[in-house]
Formats: sequence, structure tokens, C-alpha cells
Amino acid sequence: MRARLSLLVLALAQLVIALDYNIVYVALPDIGTGLGFSPHDLQWVVSAYVVTTGGFLLLGGRTADLLGRRRTFVAAALVYAGSSLVGGLSQSAGVLVAVRAVQGIGGSLLFPATLALITTIYEEGPARNRALAVWGAAGAGGLCFGSLLGGVLVEAFGWPSVFFVNVPVAAALAWAGLRLFPADGPRGGTRRFDVTGGLAATGGITLLVFVLIHAPEAGWGSPSALLSAVVAVTLLTVFAVVETRSRDPLVPARLFAHRGLIAAMAVTALYSATFSSLPYFMTLYFQNVRGYSAFATGLAFLVPAVVTALGTQAGERAVARVGVRRMLVGGMVLGAAGAGALGLALTADGSYSLLLPGIVLLGLGQGAAWTGMWIVAASGVAAEDQGVASGMASTTLQVGGAVGLALLVALSGGVGQGPPDDALLTGIRAAVFAIAAGLGCGVLLTLALRRTATAAA
Repeated sequence: MRARLSLLVLALAQLVIALDYNIVYVALPDIGTGLGFSPHDLQWVVSAYVVTTGGFLLLGGRTADLLGRRRTFVAAALVYAGSSLVGGLSQSAGVLVAVRAVQGIGGSLLFPATLALITTIYEEGPARNRALAVWGAAGAGGLCFGSLLGGVLVEAFGWPSVFFVNVPVAAALAWAGLRLFPADGPRGGTRRFDVTGGLAATGGITLLVFVLIHAPEAGWGSPSALLSAVVAVTLLTVFAVVETRSRDPLVPARLFAHRGLIAAMAVTALYSATFSSLPYFMTLYFQNVRGYSAFATGLAFLVPAVVTALGTQAGERAVARVGVRRMLVGGMVLGAAGAGALGLALTADGSYSLLLPGIVLLGLGQGAAWTGMWIVAASGVAAEDQGVASGMASTTLQVGGAVGLALLVALSGGVGQGPPDDALLTGIRAAVFAIAAGLGCGVLLTLALRRTATAAA
């Protein structure tokens, strides 16, 4: 019973992370009006969260390993609760962007701590695979349910409610984590933080994600983008040098020799660049092309949420029957077919039912691939390295998503010609077809890494 309750708390934590990323999308118009955001600056309500989450994940993973997974989980949940309360009370644009950045730091601590708790509480094999499937269903579903919940809350209570809803949930997570999770042992005297490496990695990755989000709007040749890129490369170079000389590196060199983990990092980057970019374009399609309200847009994401959650469960069962490599290949094949079908069905006046075949295939493929890639990332990694290993895989997830979305937005804007409405639809369809092509490349990547993935499984 304790193990089941622990899994429920861990799944709820992943749901909160996913919701917090996605719930603000449908609230953006109201936030922009209420706090006086300019159209250019409104994107930072989302981007501030993404930048700090991506930049601090490695440090968050190592924190969980060194300070304790339960301690990190509880602290991160409290950061979420406090920052969400301040966010709902915000009266200025600057304060809200700062709050989103703090929430991102909370996410960078909570995500690897949650994943490390799963991979240490549940033994490698069927028990861990089942736990990862439940955890994955909560996360993948939360990305879509966030739109529905956000639409309901905004229409009923206004935009601050999308922040206030996190406060009691995050506080309850902190309390439950203290009661249910195994106590952390005392810190060992032989292991310490690699402060220089941690600062260099965090700064470098944060600036890299910032460039990928900022440059498409400001221009790749703009002074701010070029300066940030140069500093990011410099810091990451410093990080690489420091890691080779540190007695206790932030990322132990042995993890770079772990083929299963490296394979998982490649898959998570491609997964985020494709599957995770789709809700952005579908939100544009539903609201700007079809004229859906915030609530109707949330309802439109209900089917993808349910199907994706089902896909995570199907993926867990498929691993036991056909192996993780074949399951990953199957998930990406389904995703590519679904994206292709969805792209063909996107029209200015077609019914929602025409989208369902593509949505169902995409959801099943997305859920199955999500479960599989985290099974590969955790397999064969020592317990004392689970936090930083999950931080490595989730860092590539964030960076891959930033790269993919930046490229897809540029493609979407570049191909759209003619009247604004027609140009927008053409651009969205081009992005969806590009996602299908990217998932096709993912199939080839997974097949090329078959020895790696099979060994890890």
C-alpha cells in the first residue's frame, strides 16, 4: 500500500510539472491584457519557465543525489507552492516573468528528484517499468489536460486562478513526500558539489536555451543573441574542462560511457522537438484559425490527453512483450503516421472529427515513446547516479524542445504566404508535416541505436 501511495504522489508531482508548463497557454491573452504585456514580451510568460528549467536540470539532478531525493522533492514542491502564490498575486509583467523563472527552478529540482525516487524505490524490471508508465501517463496527459483546466479556470475565475490552483496541490505534495518516501541518509563526507562545474553548466545551458527562444524573434544576428551564444559556448567549454579535472564532477565521466543513457538523451531531444512542439501549433489552429474560445480549445485537447495516457500504459505492456527498442520504433512510426494524417486534415472549416484519426495515432505513439525512453535512461545506472542521469536526459528534453520549436516556428512563418488567415494555416500545416518527417528520422535513429537500447533494456 505504501508503494502505491508513493507512486500516486510521484505521478501527481509529474502532473503538476506538466500542467504548470502548459496551463498558461490559454491564459496568455488575458494575462497580456491584465498586466500590460507587449505582444513581443508576452512569450516570456512561457519562455522564462523553459529557460530556467532547462538550465538548472543538471544541477537539480546532482542536488537530488547529494542532498537526498526526499529533501529535494519536498523543497522543490514548496518552491512551487510559494512561487505560484506570488504569481497569482502579481500586479506587474516583470514580477510575473520573475515568478515563472522561479517556478522553472522548482521544476528543475522536482523533475529529476521525482524520477530518481521512482528508479530507486522500484526495482529495475517490471515493477519499475509499471511505475514509469503511471508516471508517464500523468506527465503526458498533464500537457494536454493543462489546456482544458486552463480554459475552465480562466473563463470562471480569471487568469490568476491558473497559478493559485498549484498552491494547495504543491503544499500537499511536500507533506506527502515527507510522510511516504524513504528517509534520506546523512550526507557522505567523500562526495561534494562541483561548484565551478555546476555554475558553468547552469549558466551555459540557461543561455543556450535563452538564445534558442530569443533569437527567432530578435534575429540570429542581433547583438543580444550573438553575445548570449558566445557566452554560452564559453561557459560550456569551461564546464567540459572543469569536469575532466574535478574530483567530484557534476556529471561523472562514467555516465558518458553508458550507451543506454546516451541513446535515451538522443531520443528525448528528438521526442521533445516533435511531439512536444505539436500543442503550440494546435493551439494556434484551434484559436486563431478556427476561432475556438479558451474553454473550447481545452476541450479539443481532451481526446489527445486521454489517448496519450492510454499510450503510456500500452507502451509498458509492449516492453514486456517485444522489448524497448521495438516499442520505441513502433511509437515513433505511429506518431509519424498520425502527424501526416493530421496535417492533411487541417483545414479552415473542417470538423473536429476529421482530426481524430491523426490525433489518436499521435497520442498512442507519444505515450508509448515517453514510457520507453525513460526506461532506457534509467536502466543500468547506479542508484547514486540516478538523479544526475535523469537530469542529463531531461536537459536534452528541454534543449531539444527549444531547438525544435524554434525551427518549426521559423519554418511556419517562412512558408506562409498570402492573406493572413491562409498564411497561418499553411504555416501550421507545414510545421505538422515537418514533425511527421522528424519522427520518421527518429525511427531511423532508434534503429541505428538498436544495440545500445537493447543492451540498456
